Amino acid sequence: MKIIVTGSLAYDRIMNFPGKFADHILPEKIHQINLSFLVSNLKESFGGTAGNIAYNLSLLGLKPAIFGNVGAKDFILYEQWLKKNKIDISGVRILPGQHTASAYIITDQKDNQIAGFYPGAMAEPTANSKWQIANGKYTLAIVSPQNPKDMVLLPSLFKKKKIPYIFDPGQQMTSLSPNQLKQSINGSEVLIGNDYEISVISKRTNWSTEKIIKQTKLLVITKGEKGSEMITAQKTVKIPPAKPKNTSDPTGAGDAYRAGLIYGLLNKWPLEKTGRLAGLVSVYTVEKYGTQTHRFTRQELEKRFQANFKEKL
Repeated sequence: MKIIVTGSLAYDRIMNFPGKFADHILPEKIHQINLSFLVSNLKESFGGTAGNIAYNLSLLGLKPAIFGNVGAKDFILYEQWLKKNKIDISGVRILPGQHTASAYIITDQKDNQIAGFYPGAMAEPTANSKWQIANGKYTLAIVSPQNPKDMVLLPSLFKKKKIPYIFDPGQQMTSLSPNQLKQSINGSEVLIGNDYEISVISKRTNWSTEKIIKQTKLLVITKGEKGSEMITAQKTVKIPPAKPKNTSDPTGAGDAYRAGLIYGLLNKWPLEKTGRLAGLVSVYTVEKYGTQTHRFTRQELEKRFQANFKEKL
């Protein structure tokens, strides 16, 4: 089973602020904010939505193929990492004279985050001649945050090619018009986002939850430490959270969740089991600083699944 993973490939520069952002923001002065945070550490790691999802899919034993743009100036280390983890990068386009995208993320003690994102090569749409995808070659695709033009084009292409896709607008949801959001959600296999993102999507499209699930087969709402919720036209399933050993860094947890979701969907598992696995995969990255710094084996997954949910994986 081959999976198309579209989204960003980026270097993450992750910093920790040993305090709370809220203590430094004056509500009456938000019209003229001028803030500086002294951070306690800095770690550079491989990241981006496509990279993170593909990495976790690889740990789960699946075969992801990434499609996206990167810069020739600095991609070499990331390229070596992806190849080492047996991730297909034949659909990655390396643009000369460009930098790979970069994310600068500061996390406070309450796991709130302030981020800046430089798109680099991702500023150019991914769609190119490599998108002549053979029908039936791929089992599933995911459209995660990336160049907004691609987030409109790719769902249309996947529908044309009859490739089921997950639509994950995330941070780019406000870059898409209400009509573009509607077009991309309509006909998708899954719409996924956290509770805030889904609320914004609902407001911008003027679609209630009931209306959304008439446009997609499955609505997945992640709720952090409260678990997640999976909604179809027939039922709503509440998924309990898995318990992390620590909360070192929440960055990338959502991408790891998506990898677990894809695994369960491809194996045609019940929603209850699929959601539990997705939540469990996500805690591995929470326990490590960085987004692709964790590892797990099938045996470790089975043991922790049993410990968390009192049932066999």
